[in-house]
Amino acid sequence: MEKRRLGRTEHLSSVAIFGAAAIGKVTQAEADLAITRALAAGVNHIDIAPSYGNAEDRLAPWMRRIRRKIFLGCKTTERTRDGAHAELKRSLKRLHTKAFDLYQLHAIKTMEELDLVTARGGALEAARQARDEGLTRYIGITGHGADAPRVFREALHRFDFDSVLFPLNFVQYANPNYRRDAEALLRECRARDVGTMIIKTICKRPWGERIRTFATWYEPFADAVHIQQAINFALSQDVTGLCTVGDVSILPLVLEACAQFAPMSAEEQAALIATASRYEPLFA
Repeated sequence: MEKRRLGRTEHLSSVAIFGAAAIGKVTQAEADLAITRALAAGVNHIDIAPSYGNAEDRLAPWMRRIRRKIFLGCKTTERTRDGAHAELKRSLKRLHTKAFDLYQLHAIKTMEELDLVTARGGALEAARQARDEGLTRYIGITGHGADAPRVFREALHRFDFDSVLFPLNFVQYANPNYRRDAEALLRECRARDVGTMIIKTICKRPWGERIRTFATWYEPFADAVHIQQAINFALSQDVTGLCTVGDVSILPLVLEACAQFAPMSAEEQAALIATASRYEPLFA
């Protein structure tokens, strides 16, 4: 599997970053199979959070075997220094590790939330303290929503984050405002040498009133052809990699698509975006 440099961290991350949300609501046996598949496919970067159900407990038995082989990113949804510091310590303990490679302020969707975490006594202070104490090497920021690219450009002006993580897919890119903001963010990340990770790559549309047939909080593309197209599009952007899908049943198709990634030309990308009207963007 292709590997790309995660900005100034210098880590060569697999383009498929294991999204541990997929193992948050499954048995240990199912989690073990998913982790085995990811590692066998060449994944060397794991993204996890205590808000992902039982994901930390499911990954914990693996840590002594794989910790030196993987880049480990964790997150906090706490907004205060004390809350984030306590959550970081709990995550380290659950995962049987002394430090993270990357610790991220998670689910920052609005300017108001950015204000909270970057204010005096905010969660950013806990992340900076953790870096000073050797509990993490790098600091990142993650988020969902239509405003994520705009919020993260402002975040980079307030603090020199080492990575960002935000949604990117061809359906969402049909929205010219979102695409403009996302491309501006990617340009700024390139200029600052910031690692870029993306989520919601195979999002087809919101679930709406339909019965949820997968564990993802959006309806995903679930066939090999559409998944390959979506991943080819996403990885053709100036990004480090994508977090894999939050459902273990679709994970093998996503891993295979990442392994078979073929860059799309600008014309091919435009043609795919032109089909977006058949679907529905997750963020209006």
